[in-house]
Amino acid sequence: MKKIGLAAFLAGCTGFLSAQTPSFISDSLDRYIQRGMQQWQIPGLAIAIVKDGQVILQKGYGVREMNKPGNVDENTLFMIASNSKLFTGTAIAKLDHEKKLSLNDKVTRYLPWFRMWDSTTTQLITLRDVLCHRLGTRTFQGDFTFWDSNLPQDSILWKLRYLKPSGLFRQDYGYCNAGFLTAGRILQQVTGQTWEQYVQQQILAPLGMHQTYMNTAGMAQRANAAAPHTNMFGALTVLPYDQIDNLGPAASMVSNVKDLTRWLRLQLDSGRFEGNRILPWEVLQKTRDANITVNNRKNNNYPIHFVTYGLGVYAADYNGRQVYWHTGGAFGFVTNLCFVPEEKLGIVILTNNDNQHFFEALRYQLLDAYLGVPYKDRSRFLQGIATKNNRQMEADLKNMQARVNAQNHTPVPLDAYTGAYYNTVYGKIQVSKAGNNQLRCSFQHHPDLSATLEYMDDNTFRLTYSNIGFGVFPAIFTLKNGKAETVQIKATDFIEYDAYLFAKDPQGLMIK
Repeated sequence: MKKIGLAAFLAGCTGFLSAQTPSFISDSLDRYIQRGMQQWQIPGLAIAIVKDGQVILQKGYGVREMNKPGNVDENTLFMIASNSKLFTGTAIAKLDHEKKLSLNDKVTRYLPWFRMWDSTTTQLITLRDVLCHRLGTRTFQGDFTFWDSNLPQDSILWKLRYLKPSGLFRQDYGYCNAGFLTAGRILQQVTGQTWEQYVQQQILAPLGMHQTYMNTAGMAQRANAAAPHTNMFGALTVLPYDQIDNLGPAASMVSNVKDLTRWLRLQLDSGRFEGNRILPWEVLQKTRDANITVNNRKNNNYPIHFVTYGLGVYAADYNGRQVYWHTGGAFGFVTNLCFVPEEKLGIVILTNNDNQHFFEALRYQLLDAYLGVPYKDRSRFLQGIATKNNRQMEADLKNMQARVNAQNHTPVPLDAYTGAYYNTVYGKIQVSKAGNNQLRCSFQHHPDLSATLEYMDDNTFRLTYSNIGFGVFPAIFTLKNGKAETVQIKATDFIEYDAYLFAKDPQGLMIK
C-alpha cells in the first residue's frame, strides 16, 4: 500500500471535517510524532482521534519490535494496563444501576474474610472506596508483591491486611491496583460470572471490540502484537511480557486503537454506539462523578486547576473544558485514553517503551490544539525533566559499577549472607552463593525472576534483576554476631516506591 501523508489521509477520510481540524493535526502531527519517537527512543506507537462522532485518524508508527520487521498499524495489540480500570468501574456502576449491588455496600458483605490494616477501615470500606483509591495506602503499595507474581487473586486480597497505610482512609489518595481486584471478585460473587466473562459479554461484544482481550496470557503468540521495551536501566532492550492476570480487573486487558475508538465513541455519545443504546447514561455518570480529590491546586505548566478520580477514570478542567482520562503502564508499555465530551473529542495513544513521557506530551499537545491553547512544545518540556532524571539514574548506575569494580572483600564470608529471609507482605526470598563476591536471590512468588548480587562495600551489594525492568539497586544487609540479619531490597518505582525489609527471623523484623 502506498504511504500517504497525514493531511491527505485526513482529507480522504473526513474531508468535511477539514475546516474544523486544527492545523497542528493536519499539517504537523506526523512530524511531531516521528521526531518524538526518535528523541524518546520509542520503537512503536499507535494513535487514534475521534471527533464529532467520526474516527478522523487511526494510524500506527514505527515497528512492533526493535530490529525486526513488522510495522505498527491500527490493529497492533498493546497491553493497555490500567486503562482496564474504567471497564471494571463501568461494570460495577452498571450492576449498581440495576440494583444488583450498591457502590456503598461494605466489602465484607461479599468477602467476609476481607481485612485491612485496622479494624475501622475493615468495617467501613465499600465498593466505592476500593474503586477510587481512597484506602489510605501509598500509591503502588504492595505491588512488588503482586505484580507478575504467582499469587492467586484471593491471596493478594488477603495480603491487604499487612499494608500499613501512610495516609488516612477516605481522605488521602493512594493508587491501589488491588482495590480494583477486590471489585472484580465482588462482581463474580454477585453475577456468578468471572470479571472477564461479564465485561466481555456486557461491554466488548455489544461494541464489536473483537480484537480486545481480557487477559495478558498468550500475548506472545498473538499475531500483530507489539513487544515491550525499556531503556530505564541501560540501552533500549526487549522485555518479557508481563503476566498480570491475577490483577485482571486492574490491569490485564490487551487492545488496539481501532477497537478503543469504539469505547471512546460510546463515552462521547452518552452510552450509545452507532445509534444503539449499549449502557445507560446514568452508568457513565457514576463512573465520572468525583469520589476523591487528587489535586486542587493550579498547575504551573498546564491549564488545569483540579484533578479528581471517579470509578476508574480521572477528571480535570483543561482550559475551561472537563476532560476525562486514564493512563496505563505495564513493563514495556505506557498508554493513554482521553475524552472531552463537550468537544466530542476522544484520543487514544498506545506505545511500547515504558521509559518515556511522550505518550503524555502527545495527549497534551492534541488537547492544546483542539481546545485553543497557544502552542508550546510539550514533548520538549517533559524531555527536559526526563533528561535530568535519566542523568541521575546514569550517575547512580555508574557509581555502583565503580564500587563493584573496586573488588572489595566482604567483611564476613559469603556464607554469612545466605539463607531464607522473610517479609510479612511479600513472604520468602532465598539468598545463595553464586560465585566470587556474588550472591543470587530467588523470590517465592516470582518463580521466573531472580537477581544477581555483586559486592560493593559496607555490606551492600549491587542487585541486578534477571528481568531488567525491575531494575538495578543497592541491596543493603545488616549483620549481627557475624551473620546477616536483614536485607533491604528495592525494585523500580514503576512497580513500587518503597523498599522491602526482609529478616531472617520470621518473628523479628518482618516489616515492609
